[in-house]
Amino acid sequence: MTGGLLVLPVAGPLLLSGLLALVHHLRPHTTRLDRVVGPAAAGGVLVFAGFLLAATSDGSVPVLQLGGWQPGIAIVFAADTFSAVMLAVTSLLVLVSLPFAAALGEDEDAAFVPLVLVLMAGVSGAVLTADLFNLFVFIEVMLVPSYLLFAAGGGAERLAAARLYVSISLMASTVLLAGVGLVYGAAGTVNLGELAGAGESSPAVGFAAAVVLLALSVKSAVVPLHGWLPQTYSRTGPAVAVLFSGLLTKVGVYAVIRLYSVVYGGTPRYLWVIMAVALLTMVIGVLGAVGEHAMRPVLTFHMVSQIGYVFVGLALSTAAGLSATVFFLVQYVLVKTALLMCAAVVEHRYGTGELDRLGGLARREPLLAGTFAVAALTLAGIPPLSGFVAKLGVASAAASAGQHLAVALVVGVSLLTLLSMVKLWNGVFWEPPAEDAEGEGTEGPAVDGGAPAVTSALGSRVRPLVLAPPVFLAAAAVVLGLWAEPLLSVSAAAGAGLADPSGWVAAVTGR
Repeated sequence: MTGGLLVLPVAGPLLLSGLLALVHHLRPHTTRLDRVVGPAAAGGVLVFAGFLLAATSDGSVPVLQLGGWQPGIAIVFAADTFSAVMLAVTSLLVLVSLPFAAALGEDEDAAFVPLVLVLMAGVSGAVLTADLFNLFVFIEVMLVPSYLLFAAGGGAERLAAARLYVSISLMASTVLLAGVGLVYGAAGTVNLGELAGAGESSPAVGFAAAVVLLALSVKSAVVPLHGWLPQTYSRTGPAVAVLFSGLLTKVGVYAVIRLYSVVYGGTPRYLWVIMAVALLTMVIGVLGAVGEHAMRPVLTFHMVSQIGYVFVGLALSTAAGLSATVFFLVQYVLVKTALLMCAAVVEHRYGTGELDRLGGLARREPLLAGTFAVAALTLAGIPPLSGFVAKLGVASAAASAGQHLAVALVVGVSLLTLLSMVKLWNGVFWEPPAEDAEGEGTEGPAVDGGAPAVTSALGSRVRPLVLAPPVFLAAAAVVLGLWAEPLLSVSAAAGAGLADPSGWVAAVTGR
């Protein structure tokens, strides 16, 4: 595969988004074409990512120097195994999320699919760029449609959360741009290849890059910069929350890993800071989840906690630790998406995600209950599911590096994760609804104009088409647990490339 094709995951979705917008201008009030073009675009990027994985499996790094300028000045796209993995998992997320949004009716706005395609283009550009300024540009390309998607549907609560989301995003973007400017002022370049090791050798570049990492940490929602995420993701549209969970914060995580690997060369000097942040993020995130009493707030706090696991691998900065990070990140995106889809189905059908207004759905929705159970057990790290393989990899890498506190917290936080998942299972699926406990045996009242919040009638009420995406993702968790070797091999290659980025740097700089 030649580097000249690296622009396709960005240019393709942007072009299709523009064409869909034109079609909607000429023929308003139609979404049929969107429901074909959107998944087709995501599928195309996924296929491209598959070819890119094959092309980078031997350590090759395809590079595209845009604009015809010499290396160091040109806009650079570069792909290694890590970026190919991220491109694959994010495009897969979009591919399953668009039909899910259609099944819930959240894509009826003519702008929905075009905005999602722009969002996907921004994500693709962010994981492929080798230039700090263009990382900022692509993050903004990603964020602008997210503002519109977040506030879609209106409502006072959603608009208030949208204001918080936009405010935090703009603040972080301002800090990010300032950091990029400081890097340029200190080093005379924002090309990541040219900056290799400069964060360790030059205090000025190290400080400037730290400002960039601070901004990206806000976007990654690590403690103590995490408070905005549970307050916002739990209040936007259910299908939009599904998309955001696997795309927005994960780009921040990807960028932090890439920058520390390249700009700081994985130096152990600052790893204690990353480890402290990682462990605090794990613990505070899971404690927040245990204290919540609704499905999405619990799951969004778990998003924070699981990001902590990802950063444990980065804090080790060994090949084993970084390999475990890549494996964990992939399976976590899939599992968290499945859980949020289950929560979205419950909210859409029963009008609420509050535990005290639900109950007994295991009898009424056995497929939904089974899907949630598999995904929840995976998140908690129960064998033989993929979450167990991922957490075992993180714990083993930490033990090999002598980080025994990290090992203890990986196990302890997993137990608390299981506790919160059991609470969700009991409150939503297992325990009888309040009406049954009182002997009424009838459907509960509608919530916020929606469907009845509680019911004890038997038989499924959710269409199988709505459950197809989360069932697929939960099945993937089982497969990745029982047959983990292919992803482990890919993760090992990605981890080795991050632990020793010299090949990536040489390809980007042309030297």
